Amino acid sequence: MNEAYQPLFTPWKIGNLEIKNRIVMAPMGGTCIFGWTEPNHFDKEAAKLLRTVAENDCGLILPGVAPIRDIIGGAWLYQRKGKFRQLKAFMDEIHKTGAKLFVQMTAGCGRSFAMNDMMVSLLKNRVLGTVAKPILDPEYCSLAPSVLPNRWADGVESKAITKEQIAEIVYAFGETARLCKEAGVDGVEVHAVHEGYMLDQFTLPYTNFRNDEYGGSFENRYRFAVEIVKEIKKKCGEDYPVSLRYSVVSKTKGFREGAVPGEDYVEAGRTMEESEKAAKYLEEAGYDMLNCDNGTYDAWYWPHPPVYMPENCNLPEVEHIKKFVNIPVVCAGRMTLSAGAESVKKGGIDAVGIGRQFLTDPKWLRKVIEDREEDVKPCISCQTACLTMARHGNSNNDQSMDDSTHMCRCALNPETMESYKYHITPAKKKKKVAIIGGGVGGMEAALVLKQRGHTPVIYEKSGELGGVFIAAAAPDFKRHDKLLLEWYRTQLKKENIEVHLNTTVSSPDEIEADAYLIATGAKPKTLRIPGAERAMNAVEYLRGEKEVGENVVVIGGGLTGCEIAYDLHRKGKHPVIVEMLDDLICVPDLCLANSSFLRDYFKANRVPVYLKQASKEILENGVVIADENGNTQTIPCDSVILSVGYTPTPLAAKGKNVTVIGDANKVGNLRTAIRSAWDAAMKL
Repeated sequence: MNEAYQPLFTPWKIGNLEIKNRIVMAPMGGTCIFGWTEPNHFDKEAAKLLRTVAENDCGLILPGVAPIRDIIGGAWLYQRKGKFRQLKAFMDEIHKTGAKLFVQMTAGCGRSFAMNDMMVSLLKNRVLGTVAKPILDPEYCSLAPSVLPNRWADGVESKAITKEQIAEIVYAFGETARLCKEAGVDGVEVHAVHEGYMLDQFTLPYTNFRNDEYGGSFENRYRFAVEIVKEIKKKCGEDYPVSLRYSVVSKTKGFREGAVPGEDYVEAGRTMEESEKAAKYLEEAGYDMLNCDNGTYDAWYWPHPPVYMPENCNLPEVEHIKKFVNIPVVCAGRMTLSAGAESVKKGGIDAVGIGRQFLTDPKWLRKVIEDREEDVKPCISCQTACLTMARHGNSNNDQSMDDSTHMCRCALNPETMESYKYHITPAKKKKKVAIIGGGVGGMEAALVLKQRGHTPVIYEKSGELGGVFIAAAAPDFKRHDKLLLEWYRTQLKKENIEVHLNTTVSSPDEIEADAYLIATGAKPKTLRIPGAERAMNAVEYLRGEKEVGENVVVIGGGLTGCEIAYDLHRKGKHPVIVEMLDDLICVPDLCLANSSFLRDYFKANRVPVYLKQASKEILENGVVIADENGNTQTIPCDSVILSVGYTPTPLAAKGKNVTVIGDANKVGNLRTAIRSAWDAAMKL
């Protein structure tokens, strides 16, 4: 193991509970041991993941959030005794590994409850809402301190929770914690004075307008969270550890307005000055640990940092708040082992919270300990499977229902939370499989095929493996994307998979094999407008194949176009984005944390964005655009970059032994390419 990591592999205590090392699996919605939305359910997929994490040396495991009241059916969690009997047996397995585990419980989402079209229709149609209420009650699920606008759905307001309902929740926390303790759970975590969830909304000035004992003064705003910990301690004893998920600073300008790193803004939520006081106050109330980051759902890229956010983005604030408490403090948010170890060594934090890396590679920590970091498949912070709650334009949350009820999948690892569908089984008949195309889809297919016992052979027309992902990984903020490419290349060598570079295959008939996978990817689209030949495409820009001027028009405000504009601005250039739709990044299932960062970044840095505009002509020194009424204007520029999508380029081939995978079949993203590779490889 790298000697620099040693401070992370020392014991520490939460109250009287000793933890063997300072690596904490951060809680992620979807990894809940009780399931996320399913009533009376013990989640086998979550249990499998958490057990693997425990077996591979994690010190403290925090599963995903357990709603204190079932979202589906509305029963209180403590009423579902069968879950806790299963939990007890599971805890026996966890404890054999030496790991400790807390159960995280939530009071609710408040205005942050992710409303989709179906839920909005239940709220707006009184008849439908009444019929559905015993099964799904979005009004209750979105109760907030005050009448507040929903984060996701325009024109929908949360209703104010009553004092009677607050009392029911406080009691439920105590009872649930008691049952957890009886089941052998090492502690509980209260969710959360964090991220703009319901409890946090009570504490924040811009979301709490109550005039009773739960609003107004500092003590009143934090009363709900204080009552919960006191109830838990009353039921479980003062020595039973209770952690609090805590956002140090809200990083929020107002409803649906976050503050990007480095931005000068006025805080609408919790300031650092109040946080210094609140952290101490919550410790005195009985909390034994603060599990920290920053942000709210209005600034969602702080608690769920996408690739654009700096690594260790929350560490400075968390280190600061530790000075005001005597209980352990954990920091999460794109944490690196080196920064975490250094902070622990100097007393800045007590432990490092890491979440999504456990989804990509549940065994990563053991590999680090064994000095095998090159074998760790890196999380790239894409959030295209683990957290796909999305919003753009006037839409509500357009996350698919399947993803909504089964969160915390991983774009790069289909086995995570989907092992019932994706798993390695030995092949009944071993085959030689020719893979034409060495992009991510082709490389993933080769690794899966090799594990199953087949003999895969890759044929790649260029001089390197990676395909279009080489261009995608080019910007300096895509360090982990580059690491992912290196991981694939390393694993192919370790598995002794045959690779032919600089080899063009025109037809599968040229190769002798038992089966063929066509993974030839896609090519950038162009525009049929005058002057289109003057523009470069996204790949040409990203790979540095053409020079770009100081003033650049990016035609296409999808994800790639916006990432290019972000990259240009970071390089000191002056991008302008032109998009035909009514918003940027209108991509279904793309996490709002990712898309809202880019939108907020462009707004904060005054990057011009032209929406609902069609590009009509590319001139030598400008681009002519037209609005929906046909009114035209010319945007002056030195360069034009086209980012208007891709077209599949499958190799012409037919036959029962030929399968087209990835973008060559249908243009998508890493998630779709990797699953396409698994689907094909598992059938052979």
